[in-house]
Amino acid sequence: MEKTLHRHRDAAGLIRVIEQASEERGLRLTPLRKEVLVLVAEAGRPVKAYDLLDKLRERHGNAAPPTVYRALDFLLEQGFIHKLESINSYVSCHHPAEHHQVPFLICDSCSSAQEVCDPRVAELIESQAQAFGFKPQAQTLEVHGTCRDCQRAAAQSAATPVARPGRATA
Repeated sequence: MEKTLHRHRDAAGLIRVIEQASEERGLRLTPLRKEVLVLVAEAGRPVKAYDLLDKLRERHGNAAPPTVYRALDFLLEQGFIHKLESINSYVSCHHPAEHHQVPFLICDSCSSAQEVCDPRVAELIESQAQAFGFKPQAQTLEVHGTCRDCQRAAAQSAATPVARPGRATA
């Protein structure tokens, strides 16, 4: 079992995969659903519904919150995007052609989110639920902390001397 971290970089490729999955499932990926999906995928980081609404209004002028939420609900139900509950934001799914539960690592400094594709995590939660006689309906595992890039930036910032007026730094 391979564990990998995924950041979504190829929005166009992701859209093609989702279009194909929609066709195979007999789903209708309407122009609005696709546009919302493209906005989520191109964001490259978690995006809030009202940020999506603002972008749609820039393009169309008349977008309304229920329209965006209906599109997001469809994309969520189909597993094409994930909702990060703790920050009330959405990210594209790295494996949109298959239904799965994945944990996310969320950076509290830069707001990036990494999908951890390791089926052992979901299997462990499922087996523990069964052991307690609990029937889960959904899994949401979000781990907050600081990503590698932000840790490096903080370390470099701490190591860089601060210049003070009238004094030279060594």
